[in-house]
Amino acid sequence: MKIFHVAGGGDRGGAKTHILALCSRLQKEHDLQLISLRSGDFPESAQAAGIRTTTFFSWFVPYDYYRLIRKVRREKPEIVHCHGAKANIAGLLVKLFCHTTVVSTVHSDYQLDYLSSLPKRLSIGFLNARALRHIDYYVTVSELFKQMLISRGFDPLRCMVIYNGLDFQDKAEPFDREAWLRQAGIDYQPGDVVLGILARLTPVKDIPTLLHAFAQARKEDPRLKLLIGGDGEDAEKLKVLARQLKLGTSVSFMGWVTDVKHFFAACDIDVLCSISESFPYSILEGVREGCAVITSDVGGMRRLIEQGESGYIFQPGDREAFARYILELSRDGEKRRAFAQKLYERASQLYSLDSMAATQSQIYENIRHLQSLPKRSGVLICGAYGRGNSGDEAILRAIITSMRSIDPLMPLTVMTRKPRETRLLYGVRAIYTFNIPRFLRCARKTQLFINGGGSLIQDSTSNRSLYYYLFTIWASRHAGAHVLMYGCGIGHVARPSNRRLARLVLDDSAELITVRDSISLDELHEMGITKPTVRPSADPALSLQPAPEEDACQYLRQHGLDPDGRYICFSIRQWKDFDNYQAFAEAADYAWSTYGLETVFMPIEQPSDIPPSQKTAQLMHCRSHFLPAPDYVELTMAVLRRMKLVCAMRLHALVFSAAANTPFLAVSYDIKVSSFMKYVGNPSCCDLTEVTGAFLCRQIDRIMRQPEDYRNYVLRLQALEAENTRAARELLGAAE
Repeated sequence: MKIFHVAGGGDRGGAKTHILALCSRLQKEHDLQLISLRSGDFPESAQAAGIRTTTFFSWFVPYDYYRLIRKVRREKPEIVHCHGAKANIAGLLVKLFCHTTVVSTVHSDYQLDYLSSLPKRLSIGFLNARALRHIDYYVTVSELFKQMLISRGFDPLRCMVIYNGLDFQDKAEPFDREAWLRQAGIDYQPGDVVLGILARLTPVKDIPTLLHAFAQARKEDPRLKLLIGGDGEDAEKLKVLARQLKLGTSVSFMGWVTDVKHFFAACDIDVLCSISESFPYSILEGVREGCAVITSDVGGMRRLIEQGESGYIFQPGDREAFARYILELSRDGEKRRAFAQKLYERASQLYSLDSMAATQSQIYENIRHLQSLPKRSGVLICGAYGRGNSGDEAILRAIITSMRSIDPLMPLTVMTRKPRETRLLYGVRAIYTFNIPRFLRCARKTQLFINGGGSLIQDSTSNRSLYYYLFTIWASRHAGAHVLMYGCGIGHVARPSNRRLARLVLDDSAELITVRDSISLDELHEMGITKPTVRPSADPALSLQPAPEEDACQYLRQHGLDPDGRYICFSIRQWKDFDNYQAFAEAADYAWSTYGLETVFMPIEQPSDIPPSQKTAQLMHCRSHFLPAPDYVELTMAVLRRMKLVCAMRLHALVFSAAANTPFLAVSYDIKVSSFMKYVGNPSCCDLTEVTGAFLCRQIDRIMRQPEDYRNYVLRLQALEAENTRAARELLGAAE
């Protein structure tokens, strides 16, 4: 693949290291050139590394851009890959005048660049922010920066992640550490503990927090010394601050450091205090030389460091925590060495040069694949999403996982009440549920429309909901998309006019319907729907896997519960005029007195599930615990797996329990609940209008006496659920 990498040429620090390391490795398998828009150290270093380098530099920037455009037109690279603000502006011009695919690696938060220079912020900073909006694809050097771009409205499909890489075998040669430190201006004595930071001395690096924390720690441990490598507009202000804090010769401002290896080899602890980073190379460089690490919570640091096990992470600006961690590591040499060893082992596996180059090559292949997609492609997913109901979100996550198993790069668009949150949570395109013009535009471009699970075709809650979902099915089919109803619950549709409308629309527009229970199958037959292919399946959420057990244990501990405790979980919802919460209270008291099960209330839909739980708790004699809804459905499932028993009105509390292999009993407020229980063959179900404390207590007895009988109801359904994915493959024309 022919690729031009374009850099501003003033790149220093981590960005320079990334570009040069990446280009030197990529040129072994690609036809690669590096173009620098400035002369000096950067292009000279590139040439010294054996990278084919061209410099376009004059004092008239538009002429440099013109030369770049002319070169692109002449040599026709497949991709122009930009690094930095000046290069991004050039990349936009290349896209406009050459129609070449342009990629940008986002090395920093563009909104925080040039904080100390208002003219630069209003000129190059503004132009860079505008240029980024129109570039084709984005590469970030941490997942956090990808989330940052998505949160600002960038297309998730066009945002990709590559973590920085380093040659961990290329360590500093042995040297006289004591002599080197004294030459650096440090009054070093044997036994002193040396902290080091390499960073631009700019506001975003927040060096004042380091100086204050260091001063505080040094009051208790005078052996501490600090090396500050780097330059920038804040250099003089920081020196003044160091004098005000009376740090004397315990701190050395070394200016820009070229001998990075020996710098970190002279340090015991590598520190970072930035308020924003992508993924700092300076941390990897310190780890390579055997440093322990204390860092602010930025970039991908939590991917590298396990808090308290291999290093320390503090919130940006938290001087107290920073000082505390400095003291802890300064006083415990064994812990420093253990942290350093653990970090080296992890970093050398995850952040090697080979891994970085391989990831970047795969990104180029992904871009080539995306560029080759036909005009009509991808999947548009419609359902009751973005309303805070974890059951609906579980269905959505299951559908997305299923589609990505077919094609990991498949364009996915979700209709949701909360587009921003959906984009961030699932990494998909999202449009507002009732933005009909955007929906119609998407339908004309999509290959497959999915009516996404749940009880969408019913009029129990409202006629409007039924009409909306029927309209989206009809409009999508007539816009040229294939239509799949995915793991649906059908009914109950009560009004005769609504039944006729549903029959007309589904017969006309739906091509394939998979249903999650036998009652839904019967409902379709009774409505006279004959044209679509109808197949039994199961609830899509059954395909999800619970989060790791430790995540559930940590969640329970955070909310004051013993992970090894014995619990019964209640999932109760409000429903019309129902107020017989005494039945649930009696069951909770009985579970405690007979089996020692403490009651836990956990909502599936927050906050609407909270009031009925509170009413039940007020009627109980034993104590109870309230858990907030977990952040994601896999964690909900993992928490339910820690329960001995689940008693639920909510359908997806039952589905999650089934997937987690936890025994469950149901109180049915809707046909979908009783239908699910019938489908799995679980007899422990009672209609809401007939529920009594005595019935619930009998079911608790049955389950607790033979829990294994209740753990095997869903094995058949989990296999049957795969029919949903097979149906999607069929309509997409994908091979097994």
